[in-house]
Amino acid sequence: MPKAYWVVRVSVREPNRYPEYLAAAKPAFEKFGANFIVRGGPFEATEGTSRDRNVVVEFKDLATAKACYQSPEYQAAKAIRQQISEADFIIIEGA
Repeated sequence: MPKAYWVVRVSVREPNRYPEYLAAAKPAFEKFGANFIVRGGPFEATEGTSRDRNVVVEFKDLATAKACYQSPEYQAAKAIRQQISEADFIIIEGA
């Protein structure tokens, strides 16, 4: 069964509150075995548009990736993230 990923591009409007989102999301990440492949860091946008922050999170499969996103734990964190940032967020199955 292929792994699945959250691919998220984020522009943070309130960087001082971003740790609040991460702390709120941590229980969901732990519960669903999230593995951060990319978590911010320097990047070069070679084509198209970009955002300030890029994140890739690996899950054991698509069902788990979706369950994490839909969980009450992550939905509470998402509410914080949406207050302090704008994001492009996809859940995708790996090869």
